[in-house]
Amino acid sequence: MITLTDIEAAHHRIRPTIHVTPCEYSETFTAISGNPTYFKLENLHMTGSFKERGALNKLLLMSPEDRARGVICASAGNHAQGVAYHATRLGVRAVIVMPEHAPITKINSTERFGGEVLLFGKSFDEALAEAKRRAVDDGLTFIHAFDDLAVIAGQGSVGLEILSQNPFVEAILVPIGGGGLIGGISMAIKETNPKIKVVGVQTSRVPSMIAALEKHEPVQLPAASTIADGIAVRKAGALTLPLVQKYVDDVVTVEEEEIASAILYLLEREKTVAEGAGAAAVAALLHNKTKLKGKKTVSLVCGGNIDPLFLSHIIERGMVKDGRLVRIRVIVPDRPGALHGITGIFADMRVNVVSIEHERAYHGVTLGNTSIEATIETRGSEHLDALFAALDQIGYRYERIH
Repeated sequence: MITLTDIEAAHHRIRPTIHVTPCEYSETFTAISGNPTYFKLENLHMTGSFKERGALNKLLLMSPEDRARGVICASAGNHAQGVAYHATRLGVRAVIVMPEHAPITKINSTERFGGEVLLFGKSFDEALAEAKRRAVDDGLTFIHAFDDLAVIAGQGSVGLEILSQNPFVEAILVPIGGGGLIGGISMAIKETNPKIKVVGVQTSRVPSMIAALEKHEPVQLPAASTIADGIAVRKAGALTLPLVQKYVDDVVTVEEEEIASAILYLLEREKTVAEGAGAAAVAALLHNKTKLKGKKTVSLVCGGNIDPLFLSHIIERGMVKDGRLVRIRVIVPDRPGALHGITGIFADMRVNVVSIEHERAYHGVTLGNTSIEATIETRGSEHLDALFAALDQIGYRYERIH
């Protein structure tokens, strides 16, 4: 197991190169959550995530002979970019094995940072097996994304930065995939000030660390799709689990819609772009998933590498979650002026119409009536409730379409 001395040494080792990311106070999220809230913006690294900390520490600890042979890793994105960027900068060959379905933006970014991308397998597990096989066959040093002591120590430097930037912090929220980030941070924090609470956050789709804590050993979970693909790790690390057991106070989960909502809030309110995994901790804060009410809380925004098209889908999903993008069906008399009456209500209520259509033959519409389906934009759930109250006054039958 690593020690605080290992993390301090890693912090000193990578400090000349790694950007010290801001730990900014958020007035908006403080008001929303009831916690004095700070965001540790790890999405502002050169590669867009914290992953380059551990990758660089591992590379700097390698012998000149091992560096000359090169390195290899398996990753769906952020670890790949961190390894590729710093290996190339140090003149080390970097082979990156990525699943065939890896996002094009992350493939392109990894290649742009100098990595030799090899697409292999339908899943991360298959890519991982291929990377380990090639490491042996080609004499390359394998750099694990999280279950490596040097990598864990490098990620722990985030904790030391938080303590120097905000010595009065009372709680820290950290996303969990395999556990490398929270393992390093929690040791750095607890060995320095054990009174600070450390809470991990996982997607409910793949809660591998929670399963490992329950069984007291890493457990392989079934594959599942999630917008937080960066923390969709099916099996917690053998090296990270003991750290989580010893130092982490609680682990909670967040739902897909909650993550989407957090991405949207960060974008709109903080002008900060976060990927699904990067927004998981913020989602837990935003949706009251913790027992940290009133505590000075640092929430990690640990990654911002998100496909623009996917971001547009998530924004739409987040707006639906918040009641700001809604589809409703209203049954009205099939006569001239009926549509004008509905759109008039929308206009009076300052509701924006995205799309609208008539339907007379379906949804149980009786003769003499018509169904009007509209996708609308509102200011939120209270605004939507006010619109429904206005429809109730007129006596129109309506329903919200989910």
